Amino acid sequence: MSQPSVRVLKSTPSNCLLHRLQFRHSTPRYKHNALQQPNHHRTLIAAPTPDSGPLMSRRSDRALPSIKTSWSVWAKTFPIFLVIVTVSALGIFNYQKSSSSIVAATLYALRTSEIGRRELGDEIYFRDMLPWIWGEMNQLHGRVDIEFGVKGTKGRGLMRFKSERKGRMGKFETKEWSLKTEDGRYIQLLDAEREDPFRNMTQQTEG
Repeated sequence: MSQPSVRVLKSTPSNCLLHRLQFRHSTPRYKHNALQQPNHHRTLIAAPTPDSGPLMSRRSDRALPSIKTSWSVWAKTFPIFLVIVTVSALGIFNYQKSSSSIVAATLYALRTSEIGRRELGDEIYFRDMLPWIWGEMNQLHGRVDIEFGVKGTKGRGLMRFKSERKGRMGKFETKEWSLKTEDGRYIQLLDAEREDPFRNMTQQTEG
């Protein structure tokens, strides 16, 4: 029985080069771009306008609305802001004055004064619902000069209190404690024959 003959090719340089060319053409070639997914481009959506109706959906790539920064807007709003800040600061300082011990002591002294009750009557208190304390109240430098409206069951008036301190270690001394009535009369509430009713108050203020 005859056996099939096997043809053996000699390994020559030409045969190796031919084998490489055949393998290269038979192997499928994949491009890098073929593996990438197609790039879809979405157009930008215009920003909504006041007449465009309700915005039912939002997209992250929509155009942003334009911001109007005009100097005319600042020129109109800055004076209003400045007025609000100034009025608020004055209100805070006035509240500190009205709630101080000096104002409370002058009101108490006016209620217990015979001259004050004779001119204003009973239930002496601030004249206005929101009292405004005019003048200076500088206890650190020893100067107190204030006035504010008061009222009672008989009438109304403007009370003034002035006290000064001589020297850094000195004591406060009452210079004036008067009442101006509605008819224009000035009445001195500080009686020379009686002791200064604010002496104890000024000593407590210093301490």
